[in-house]
Amino acid sequence: MYTLKSEHQHYKIEEREGKLYLNDVSLDLDMSDLGNQHFHVIENHKSFEAELLELNKEEKYVLIKVNSNVYRFDVSDQYDILLKEMGLDKLNQHIVKELKAPMPGLVLQVMVQAGDEIKKGDNLLVLEAMKMENILKAPADATVKSILIKAGDKVEKNQVLIQFA
Repeated sequence: MYTLKSEHQHYKIEEREGKLYLNDVSLDLDMSDLGNQHFHVIENHKSFEAELLELNKEEKYVLIKVNSNVYRFDVSDQYDILLKEMGLDKLNQHIVKELKAPMPGLVLQVMVQAGDEIKKGDNLLVLEAMKMENILKAPADATVKSILIKAGDKVEKNQVLIQFA
């Protein structure tokens, strides 16, 4: 069994006795592999062109393009669900309490505010160092607790710039 979760939808997919079920409803579909991660699907006499854009096994998500629309789904299998039920799903999560300056420099722009919920890889601020602009990104999913600098501030290496809750 797998669960797929998008921004607005939650699906349960499982295979039973050779049939595929979506939210406990049997799917009657015909799927052809066109190669190079492209598929043609017919379901209830409707035709769909699908393409697997990205499969990220580490972060457990997929990007799928269906008839020119791109969908992102977070994927969980039965083991992920069991770990979550046992409260063990957060053990491997990287917890970050603060962002420090990697080098001395000048803060050019702060792109977040206290209270913002950020995702790993989101842009946080621009730091100019040695005449180069460096975008500092979120090291993990978090909520911005406080911002200890502002645009125009000079900072030293390892100075705390942003604290996370």
